[in-house]
Amino acid sequence: MARKKPAEIVIANLASAVTMLERCREFAYLMPEVRVNLVYALPGARTPEEVAAIDGRITVVNGLPHTSGSPKWGASDHMARLIIEIRKYNPEINAGINFSYDRAVHEIMQEYCREKGLRFGWIDRTQEPPEVAERDGSSMPWKVKQLVNSSGGVPSLFFEGDGWGKEPLSVALGTYATEVTEIAIDIARRYYHKQ
Repeated sequence: MARKKPAEIVIANLASAVTMLERCREFAYLMPEVRVNLVYALPGARTPEEVAAIDGRITVVNGLPHTSGSPKWGASDHMARLIIEIRKYNPEINAGINFSYDRAVHEIMQEYCREKGLRFGWIDRTQEPPEVAERDGSSMPWKVKQLVNSSGGVPSLFFEGDGWGKEPLSVALGTYATEVTEIAIDIARRYYHKQ
């Protein structure tokens, strides 16, 4: 039997993660205005084209998370660039998912990290220098450096505060798409039961 190629493994794991999300009604409560993307990078990825993501993102249909398209290479820009930049600090991070942020989500993420012995972090967009914010594409290195410095390393869960014209978001990071999806689903279920 032939061994699967890294690209096949990435797409298969991403497809499994999507199935998990689409079965979790509670995750619909964490849908941000910008919608959700789930990304998984090839080992050594250096460009967004080497990162698979959900084409068209994930939204809510009839109260359930629903993908707009299939996993596709280069389907994400922002989340793909985040993973690529994060890997400069921790090359074991291959996957990420974004979801909504509010005070209740913040508290649940902190509690989750304490329980699991994981690192929690934040990005304070109000501290972003104007010259960084104004130059297209230069925010990501600044944001990730601030995240790593303020967290003492790469966190498993973090939030990005609001900035001018930016929605605050939560992000889970990990090795596999299924891993970050399990984290996001756990957060969503805790959030739902607190409502």
